[in-house]
Amino acid sequence: MADEGKNTKNSSSPPTGEEDMPSFPMEQEGTDEEPAEGAQADHSGAQESKTSLRKEFLTAEQQEEEVEQVETDTEGIDAEGDLQEQDNSEIHSETQRRPEEVEKKISETFFYNYEDICSQPFVTEGSGIPINLITLKHSFGYDCTRSVNLLLMDSQTLLYIAGNQVVLLDQKTKSQSYVRSSSGGGIGFIVAHPMKQYFAVGEKGKKPNLIIYDYPSLRPYRILQGGTEEAYVFGDFNRSGTLLASVGSSPDYMLTIWDWKQEKIVLRSKAFSQDVYKVTFSADNEEQLTTSGAGHIRFWKMALTFTGLKLQGALGRFGKTAATDIIGYVELPDGKVISGTEWGNLLLWEGGLIKVELCRTGRKHCHSGPVSQVVLEEGELVTVGKDGFIRLWNLERIDDADSVDDTGLLEVEPMNELQVGRNVSLSFMLKVHECGQPVWYAQDTNGAIWKLDLTFSNMTRDPECLYTFHSGRIEDMSVSPVTYLIATTALDRSVRIYDFISNSQLSEIKFKQGGTALMWAPRVVNPKGGLIAVGFEDGVVRIIEVYDPKGLPILAGQTKTHNAEINLKQAFKPHTTAVTALAYEQNGDVLATGSKDKTVFFFAVGDVYKPIGFICVPGPVQVLQWSPPSHVKSTLLILCENGFVLQVPAPLPEEQDTASTYQIKNLPTQYFHFYSIKSRIKLEEEIALREKKNQEKEKAKLEWIKKQQEMGKDIEEPEEKPEEEPLPPLYIPEEPSPILCGFYSAPGKFLLSLGGYDSGFLYHCEFSSNDQQDDPENRQDEPFEVIPIEDTDSNPIHQISFSTSRLLMFCGMQNGSVRVYPLQEKDLSVNTLKEYWSFNVHDNDYGQIQGICCSYDDRFLITCGGDGNIFTFNILSPEDVHKELKSKIPSPRSGLEKEKATEDIEDPNAYNIEEVKQKKEYERIMKEAEEKKRKKREELIALRHEFLFLLQKNQELPKHMQLHREQYEMDRRIFEELNRQTAQRIQLVQKELAWEHEKHLLGLQKLQNQFRDSLEFDTVVVHAIQSNHQISTYRLLAMSEKYYQDKERPSWKRTVLEKAWKQAEEEKIVTETGIPDARIFEGEAEKTKTSEVRKPTTRYIENKREQIRRIVEKADKMEAKIMKRKAEWDELYNNKPSDDYENPKDAEDIREAQENMGCYKLKTATNYRVPEHKRMNTEKKVMQLKSLEALIHKRKVNMNKEIMSLRDLKVSTIDEIRCLVQELKSVQAALDLSERLPLPLIPQLHPDEVPEKKFEYDSDILLKFKEEQEAKGKLQEQLEGSPSSHAFRHGFPQAPSIKEADLMAQAAGAHPMRAASSVVTEQQNVFEIEKAEPMEMELEILKREKIKNLYLQDTLVKKINALVINFDAELRFLRHKKLKLDVQMKSADLCYITWYEELLILKNLEKHENLLQECVNTLISEQEAIQSKLNSYLAQMEDRKCEIAKLQECEKALYANFQASLGENNEFARFLTKVLKKKIKCMENKEVGREADEEDENEEENDEEASLGTDKENSGSEDEVFDDSVCPKNCNEALFQNTIQLRQKRLDIEKALTEEKKAAASLRKKYNALAKKAEVVETSLDTADRELETFQWEKQQKMNDLYVVVPLKLHQVEYLVNGEMPSDFSQALVFTNQSLEYLQKRIVDLHNEKIMQREIYKAAQEHHKQLVQDTKEMEIKIQRLEEKCNYLMTKKFGRLVDFEAVQAHSVNIRMEELKVQIMEKEYMHSQELKEWEERILDLQQKLMKLTKENTSKLQQLNSFCLEKQQLETKLASLENDLVLFWPVLLGSRISGHLNYCHEREGQAGVVALLREEIKLLRRKDGSLFLQPSSPQDSDTSTETFSFLAPAMVVTVSPLEDSHEWLFEKL
Repeated sequence: MADEGKNTKNSSSPPTGEEDMPSFPMEQEGTDEEPAEGAQADHSGAQESKTSLRKEFLTAEQQEEEVEQVETDTEGIDAEGDLQEQDNSEIHSETQRRPEEVEKKISETFFYNYEDICSQPFVTEGSGIPINLITLKHSFGYDCTRSVNLLLMDSQTLLYIAGNQVVLLDQKTKSQSYVRSSSGGGIGFIVAHPMKQYFAVGEKGKKPNLIIYDYPSLRPYRILQGGTEEAYVFGDFNRSGTLLASVGSSPDYMLTIWDWKQEKIVLRSKAFSQDVYKVTFSADNEEQLTTSGAGHIRFWKMALTFTGLKLQGALGRFGKTAATDIIGYVELPDGKVISGTEWGNLLLWEGGLIKVELCRTGRKHCHSGPVSQVVLEEGELVTVGKDGFIRLWNLERIDDADSVDDTGLLEVEPMNELQVGRNVSLSFMLKVHECGQPVWYAQDTNGAIWKLDLTFSNMTRDPECLYTFHSGRIEDMSVSPVTYLIATTALDRSVRIYDFISNSQLSEIKFKQGGTALMWAPRVVNPKGGLIAVGFEDGVVRIIEVYDPKGLPILAGQTKTHNAEINLKQAFKPHTTAVTALAYEQNGDVLATGSKDKTVFFFAVGDVYKPIGFICVPGPVQVLQWSPPSHVKSTLLILCENGFVLQVPAPLPEEQDTASTYQIKNLPTQYFHFYSIKSRIKLEEEIALREKKNQEKEKAKLEWIKKQQEMGKDIEEPEEKPEEEPLPPLYIPEEPSPILCGFYSAPGKFLLSLGGYDSGFLYHCEFSSNDQQDDPENRQDEPFEVIPIEDTDSNPIHQISFSTSRLLMFCGMQNGSVRVYPLQEKDLSVNTLKEYWSFNVHDNDYGQIQGICCSYDDRFLITCGGDGNIFTFNILSPEDVHKELKSKIPSPRSGLEKEKATEDIEDPNAYNIEEVKQKKEYERIMKEAEEKKRKKREELIALRHEFLFLLQKNQELPKHMQLHREQYEMDRRIFEELNRQTAQRIQLVQKELAWEHEKHLLGLQKLQNQFRDSLEFDTVVVHAIQSNHQISTYRLLAMSEKYYQDKERPSWKRTVLEKAWKQAEEEKIVTETGIPDARIFEGEAEKTKTSEVRKPTTRYIENKREQIRRIVEKADKMEAKIMKRKAEWDELYNNKPSDDYENPKDAEDIREAQENMGCYKLKTATNYRVPEHKRMNTEKKVMQLKSLEALIHKRKVNMNKEIMSLRDLKVSTIDEIRCLVQELKSVQAALDLSERLPLPLIPQLHPDEVPEKKFEYDSDILLKFKEEQEAKGKLQEQLEGSPSSHAFRHGFPQAPSIKEADLMAQAAGAHPMRAASSVVTEQQNVFEIEKAEPMEMELEILKREKIKNLYLQDTLVKKINALVINFDAELRFLRHKKLKLDVQMKSADLCYITWYEELLILKNLEKHENLLQECVNTLISEQEAIQSKLNSYLAQMEDRKCEIAKLQECEKALYANFQASLGENNEFARFLTKVLKKKIKCMENKEVGREADEEDENEEENDEEASLGTDKENSGSEDEVFDDSVCPKNCNEALFQNTIQLRQKRLDIEKALTEEKKAAASLRKKYNALAKKAEVVETSLDTADRELETFQWEKQQKMNDLYVVVPLKLHQVEYLVNGEMPSDFSQALVFTNQSLEYLQKRIVDLHNEKIMQREIYKAAQEHHKQLVQDTKEMEIKIQRLEEKCNYLMTKKFGRLVDFEAVQAHSVNIRMEELKVQIMEKEYMHSQELKEWEERILDLQQKLMKLTKENTSKLQQLNSFCLEKQQLETKLASLENDLVLFWPVLLGSRISGHLNYCHEREGQAGVVALLREEIKLLRRKDGSLFLQPSSPQDSDTSTETFSFLAPAMVVTVSPLEDSHEWLFEKL
């Protein structure tokens, strides 16, 4: 930064003398002239103009004070961005102080001198270093990370910022010209004037300038000062080009409006408190501006207030939308603003608020990343995105956009889009016209400039990449040692080769990872200078070679496209992280590579680079440097980033043992751990400064004392010295300062440049001679010499290089400047580094120099920086000399064209060299271990064989000589102790692992609940047996409870339980439903029985009732006939159709036809209307999806069940085959080997056929799994613990566990044992065969057995084959069925996707639709409520009319009664009439009566009221004469009183009538008001219905935009164009065959129906004519019959009679009914008496029958007693004969006796029961209970007898069976 200050003072500061100022003519304005437009109209503008003019003639110091004063006046800027200006009082005072000064303007033709204002290199005064030591030659890079770094002044010239220069690139000649910054602090922005006549450059630095340059002369036209403190960020001209807006960076973020031609500030304000990216004028209103930046957007207006012109800003409020950084935006003509977002959507701003957020269909973002620019182009909106897309939008639709729901999102699709390319990130583009056609140039942040055609037509050209550059920071650079070529690499994964003589890029190559280090191989390694070593961020080092392709033979079809080619020669990976340094040894024998993984690897250089080994260092490697040739020993200097420096000799390949590892452990290493001494240096300087000040004070004091003494004055004693401030403490940074660069100064000595706290010095250090035993981490080494470097405390040296002659030292600084130190003595010291030359080249903020070096002949200097720029400079050599120079591209190696392409390392996770070595070593060790194990196993197998042989020998010995198994054990206690210890250990382990066991058990349960239990069906694959066919189940998740009511759904694991459960449920249901049916049947039977009892009636009553019924029926018929006739007439008149009558049937047919005829309008048609029953909403669509999902699930479940059944069939088939094979083996055992057929293979279940077994485990499986995990864990720990080889990323083969080894050994040992046993068995069989020879019979039997066995063998084989074939056939059939189901399921899935997309659309529109539907429903309910009220009012009005009519009838009856009471010729008739009609309290009802009269529509009522009114008027004149309270003489008193009463009744009737009329009038008013409201509601309802219908149409259109997949076969396509199938099916319709056939058939039907309807119409016309004629005839006939009827009635009765009244007259029906009821009662009582008599007789008969039965039973009892005596006698005789029988029969006799005893006991019980029954029957009140006998009882023989007991029936069979029967019954 000090360099900047010096540059400013020496170069860019204006001269103090007035004669040295650049002169320009002034235009003087008179005082009488009108003020200038714009800002000059107010006092503020005038004052600023005067200030700016005055500053042109002031010195630099005065200008700074003036600027500070102006800024002090504007410090009151508020947070909202209002303009702050100078106080009016100051303006007036300034005007009063200098009234003579006249406002002056800068001349239009005035220009500054470029050489006077551009920054120049800094040279130490008196150094003699030439100012043009190095001069800029060319710029190769491009700072593509700037947001706007591209301008086009015309179609040929591109402008962009490169560090401290603005580069003007001529596209045709590729030549460059440069405009330097004036301060050397960098450039912030460039912007072009609308007329392309000027361009503005906003700079960076302290109080930077904003300079306007003229184009194409590039002369400085205006210099604007005081706009910001640190740097300008962005600027923009207004559309007319008169004003310029600029915005600054932190700390002020100042927005300034300039009158740039007069170098005046018009308005200024603080833009925001955070970073501001952009400011623009509105294209349509130049008084409006917009700024945007980090998390904000602001809208500005230049408003003229009462205090003058102000800048007012309104901050945009995001509301519900997340705050975002806004990079791109555009102002619309109507004042709205469209801006981008970080996530890629567009925001439409209106009035400082977000009106709507725009996205694409499906809520997709407009861009996949930030929107970097928004442009208005020919009425359309163009957006540029970081995703590489340019999209064109409909501006009208976006401008009119509005939010439709709470999300604030609106879906819009772009009209066109262009993807510029892959891996493209666009940040800015601008338009220029070439040959009259618009062309766009785009800036790509990934390092390119594109030329685009955005016409979006058939002739649109593809995007063209004009230039490519490195993207971002350049990591490293190197110069060819033999020619003028440079190589660069960066994290953009490219390596580029430049020719800095021809100023062109020769070639580039890209890899999978970014480059981090690069070095051109020295001439010793490759004399042609064609090899380059490149390190990458994944630890790979690649050796590439550059060659001239012209030296290769040209093959057929090849063309040369580049001047140079890059070929990958070798790739190896020595490190695991980024390679940071590369260095070739001075002899070219060794290549050293350093990395951030704290290792340095050495390679032997040759045709193929071979690894020597690596060493570990204490920190990440920063720099590697081999000792120069002047040193005796070849050593490597290693600089680590964390402050460590190491020195190691070059390792010799032959001395390294790389058999097991590449790590070099015995390499002599010297360490240096830098210890900070800067704080101590600063402390010493402070002490020296204070001592110097104290000495000066003492010297001044002595001089003063001497003077006082010479003057003879007394010298007072000096006061005490003031206490000095304490010295600052020593400071050591906690984090060591990073080492940036360093180099050897002498053997064992080196210089370091550090960053951070320790910057500002070059530290001279050396290695200690006795540091081999010290720990490097605990060392604290200090430099022995410190060289201070001027102005580097905050600007350390990043890179140091020397010229080939070492006369110049080039330093690359952190701020992007280049320093050159001349070295006369070729050594470094404090004196030699005082004088230097400095020049700001790269960007001062982020352009730290990454590489600096000179060409091999010291003619050129090349630098590269973090800003992506590459500059080449001439070193004290004129440009003319360089024209003779030419770079030479190395020639290719011989045989290069025949070599195969080198295999590259593309996997970033690939093993490095050491890891590969460790892996091989591990495999070798494992192989040796396996070999040892194999030998041990062989020894064990041999011992086992020997042991088995001894066991066999032992078995061959006699029994008494054999050893028992226990005798083989040496000591049983050993095994017991081992078993006991094992059990204890198992218990201990179980206790220790109890918690872990429970934890893992719970984890397993959770996993099963989450992933296993949710499955209803897992994937089960059933394989065929003989073929490769297979079928798999669908993997199904269990359906949720919303589809099923059951909480537990059956799964495929519980199929058997499900079937059993269903059967039980069905049986239960049948049982429950059967019981009520039986009860109902019994009830019906009982009901039928009772109805039969109540049936009989007497004939008389029936006849009587029939007579009355006939009379009543006759009367009812007559009345019904009359009523029916009347009703028919009423109905006839009511049904008489009106003139506009429509037949309901016809209307219904029309409606049905309209609904069913099929509306085949396209749903995209504008006149399409969605029918009511086809309208879809979210709920219906959800139900539709649920039903589809349930149907899919059901189909899949059914198929899965069939597949599971097939698997069960396979299991049963395998079991059956296994049994058959076992049987076949037994059959073949009896056959010879030659006769045996090969055994069929027993099919096995595949693992995927029983996936549930994967979750079955036992202890052995768990132990095996545990061993595998432990082995993997140990291996991982070993690999992670090794510093040389990190953890392998893949597992190695594991050794078999102990259990596996034992099993293998057992298997190996069992084989010889089985062999031995089989030998013994065969020998025994041979012995037995030899022992006996078969006979002929045996041979015949054997022959038959053989034939039988052969037959059985063939049968079994065929049966097995049949089972297999049948199963495979079943599988293929089911597979075919599943394939069809798969097709259906795919169609269902496609349908589901479509429906789901429709559901999303419906959800988006649901809220709006609900609002419209709710509005319609509200109006309908309101209409219904109003209609019900109207109907209620109509009913009430009808009731009132009826009441009024009734009252009027009462009034007429009253007057008729009065006239009847008067009689004829009554002399008091007039008086009594007046009394009756006298008005009493009539005034209160007059108006109400008038209103009621107006509402009354009955003409008769009106006439009656008029007549009564006339009577009242006639009598009114005499009201005052007569007295109605006294009865006149000779007048009947009763008549008078009756008249008074009738008058009172009249008054009551009139009062009631008045009230009813009043109520009717009120109802009429309410009805009218409600009718008007009903009309309004109906109108609103129609409007709402139309809106809803329109919305339904719009919703249908959105759903039409969805794609519906319809799979078709070719034969189904009938849409052909010229007999061929078109490529575009957008105009085709999809119809089912049935629908198409129906439509074709419908055409014929409609034609026939049309003919039929015409015929029907003609017949109807004829019928109508006939009906009219018949009507006329009927009217004549009716008239004639009426006359005849009247004539006959008059002739018979003398007058007209009402026949209906005569016919209705009948007998007294009620009296006749009462008579009949009396007769019925008498009959019922007689019937009841008769029933009781019959009942008594029946009971007597039953008593007689029971008595007879009891008598017969007593007789039977007597016979039984006699029989008993006979049996006892017979028994006694038989007992005497038993002694003579055999003992065998004794047992049977005893059992018979016992049976007989039991029979006797049974008979005794029966006798007891019979006696009880007899006693019961002898009782008079005894009751008998009879039960019907069972069916089998009725079928017994006639010899059976029945005994009746009180509660049971006993049937006795004949005597011989009676005993057994009695036992069973009792």
